Amino acid sequence: MANPVRIDFSTAQPPARTLASAIVMELRADIVTCRIKPGEKLNISTIAKRFGVSLAAVREALSRLMAAGLVVAEDQRGFRASPLSIPDLMDLTQTRIEIETLALRRSMQNGDAGWRESVMLAWRSLQAIPRTLAHDRGAHNEAWTAMHGQFHATLVAACGLQWLMRFRNTLYEQSERYRRMAVAIKSSGRDIDGEHRAIVEAVLAGDADQATREMARHIERTTAAIAEVHR
Repeated sequence: MANPVRIDFSTAQPPARTLASAIVMELRADIVTCRIKPGEKLNISTIAKRFGVSLAAVREALSRLMAAGLVVAEDQRGFRASPLSIPDLMDLTQTRIEIETLALRRSMQNGDAGWRESVMLAWRSLQAIPRTLAHDRGAHNEAWTAMHGQFHATLVAACGLQWLMRFRNTLYEQSERYRRMAVAIKSSGRDIDGEHRAIVEAVLAGDADQATREMARHIERTTAAIAEVHR
């Protein structure tokens, strides 16, 4: 469990739902970045003390995280961070490819010049950030991770279907957990910048078939690298 952090809600205590929203944001970040390890027990009393909130606020927060697939409840055993496994990763990957490529294809159909310009800007911004830290080449650069997420989100931003995008965002978040657990991934022999470039070039050329093929390959290569680390 991450180091105790107390949320200062001041003397005027907000409604329970507002408290739960703040807890959800903190715990979501801890689970996605694997500061809370997959399968780790989530003790309601401990979390309540950590944030200085009621048990009811913690239960509501955990219920919301369950809906997002980040927490599981076990009969008579409380809550745990959702576990990770290779079979789940493979299932997640194929589902994500189906949804991500559908969203990308729709974005290419609906996107205007402003959207295409935003894709180019996001790609250039990503290129400007190193993937690893200068003082530790084995550690991911959080700035790159954030921009990478923004780059992929920009590619599908013109999709136009809110339910599809919600599902897409959930899948991306789950994929990020696996990537975080595979910090030892080595990119030797893999040109990640080139993969991104191939997607962008196909998008700007209006070639939806090529763009979705490149997107699928990009996701599959990441999964293969993660699976190799966990094997």
